[in-house]
Amino acid sequence: MEQQAVSAIERRIFELGRELPNVVAPVAAYQPAVVSGNYVYTSGQLPMVNGALPLVGKVGAGVTAEDGKELAATCALNALAAVKSVIGDLDRVKRIVKVVGFVASDAEFTGQPGVINGASELLGQVFGDAGTHARSAVGVAVLPLDAPVEVELIAEFE
Repeated sequence: MEQQAVSAIERRIFELGRELPNVVAPVAAYQPAVVSGNYVYTSGQLPMVNGALPLVGKVGAGVTAEDGKELAATCALNALAAVKSVIGDLDRVKRIVKVVGFVASDAEFTGQPGVINGASELLGQVFGDAGTHARSAVGVAVLPLDAPVEVELIAEFE
């Protein structure tokens, strides 16, 4: 049986003590990622681990900002899995162009940028300068399945 070579990007993810997961199955009527030209647009990715959310609720009320930041990194890994599913190899990614992060927030919580840094920092560690991106971090009342965080991204590839 032929073994598939591991990409340099996947090796880097492993060196960071993480693992690229399988693509998370959609929870509604959408695709995890689509290609248009040389760009991949991911759907919003929840912090699913082995098919389940490790935490639920709002950041600032039951979920700490630190936990939210780690969940945002998990969302970014799930987004990268979605990217790989449509382009085949993460080494083809030229740049992470944009990240949009949603944080289910307690009414008094205003640290959304710090939470979404979990995704941004991971992408920077994985891709170096090519992981530096434009970004939005938005507080919302609730997310699907009561997830604390959701992240989507746009990646340019060759």
